[in-house]
Amino acid sequence: MKNIFSSFFSSMANRVFVILLAGIVVATVTTTWLASNERRNTLKEIRYQHVAERVEQFVLALDEISPEARRNVMQAADSFGFEAAVVDGIGDTVRPSSSPMADILKSRLGADRQIVVQRESDCAPRAPRKNRPEPQGKPRMETCRVIYVSLQDKALLRLRLHIPGEPPSWRGRGGDMGSFSGTPYILLFLVLIAMLAYVVARMTARPIKQLAGAAVELGRDIDHPPLAEKGPTEIRLAAKAFNAMQARIRRQIQHRTHMLAAITHDLQTPLTRLRLRLEKVGDEELQQKLIDDLAVMQGMVREGLDLARSMDSSEAMQRLDIDSLLDSVCADASDAGQQVKLTGSTRAFIVAQPNALRRCLTNLLDNAFKYGQRADVSIALDDLLPNRVLICIRDYGPGIPEDQLEAVFDPFYRLETSRSRDTGGTGLGLTIARNIAENHGALLNLRNYRDGGLEVLLSLPLRQAGGKARNKPAQN
Repeated sequence: MKNIFSSFFSSMANRVFVILLAGIVVATVTTTWLASNERRNTLKEIRYQHVAERVEQFVLALDEISPEARRNVMQAADSFGFEAAVVDGIGDTVRPSSSPMADILKSRLGADRQIVVQRESDCAPRAPRKNRPEPQGKPRMETCRVIYVSLQDKALLRLRLHIPGEPPSWRGRGGDMGSFSGTPYILLFLVLIAMLAYVVARMTARPIKQLAGAAVELGRDIDHPPLAEKGPTEIRLAAKAFNAMQARIRRQIQHRTHMLAAITHDLQTPLTRLRLRLEKVGDEELQQKLIDDLAVMQGMVREGLDLARSMDSSEAMQRLDIDSLLDSVCADASDAGQQVKLTGSTRAFIVAQPNALRRCLTNLLDNAFKYGQRADVSIALDDLLPNRVLICIRDYGPGIPEDQLEAVFDPFYRLETSRSRDTGGTGLGLTIARNIAENHGALLNLRNYRDGGLEVLLSLPLRQAGGKARNKPAQN
């Protein structure tokens, strides 16, 4: 469960969705609760005003008549919704207290009157009136209040009122939010809010995903089309800055590549003239040493050109049968007298630069022959990464120390420190191979084989695949 929550909240869109939804729900519940309380207080104020108006009318009517005639009027008080009687005093059990009803009555009848409002804890049911229908269903609860009001002749009037309570639908927790009848509307409201939060979260995260995708494509292809500079101001500024960065990186790579290509190309002419002049050297031993050194220099120049091309190749992408390409590379190595064995097949097609990818595979095989004398090559669909082809090249050499498996991809890095062409090369072969692999969105890694030797793993992305793997006859 913890992993599920961690995976869910790892997405920015999901985080924004949850934050928006939680904030909107909390704000809605709070405002609904406040509005419900305000409504209840308003309705309570209206009921108090209504009751106070009836009491005011009754008291003013008693002020206008004689004490003898008041008895008949008080007997008819039930039609006003309360019981009335003239008493001698309030009594010790009744303690005056401030209440909204008392304040309203004083504002209506005058502050010089003695007005006391007492709420009764036990409200005895009233006898039903004649010609008054009883409510059906759940009865409405009532509260009883006793009001003491002094008349103009100082007589003390005691009124016992039955005030209707709140409707059952208002007595739930949180007012209307607690009403069962409102539950479907609440659920509908929450669903609509969730949909809105989801849409907003996706809209917020989409530009970031596009920027991340553009960064990935930039690593694969420096000439990838720039981002569209549209949308909100912040997104346009980010896209503009990204495009400017891509343009600067492209210019820097082009300048470096062109400089390297120009230097290595311009060296070809003086080296050729130098070789011709070496033919005139009389000392054969010295002549051979100079020719060997010149061959080393020419080899370095050629690999420098290959390194420049691997960083900025203008070769067009084509749909290739990877099985046929690998078979051709291994056949060329076998014709050159190298021991190579090829197994496996994928019947898969990739989109790649044919000459560049052939150069990558050739460099990897040459490295295996140089340090391991022979190579076992296999090809299959990648079991760990979907939609990829995995090419494995194993040699039978001494391997590489674990702490230098990545360092050998650096330009001019050599494990063999004698700097001899016979044992170490120039140190550019693996660099060129990884540059070409990265240009194709491939993964190139090295690992020491469990039974000795080094294993090269080249994982290429598939563009189209068909059929199951089949075995090819081995080549020796």
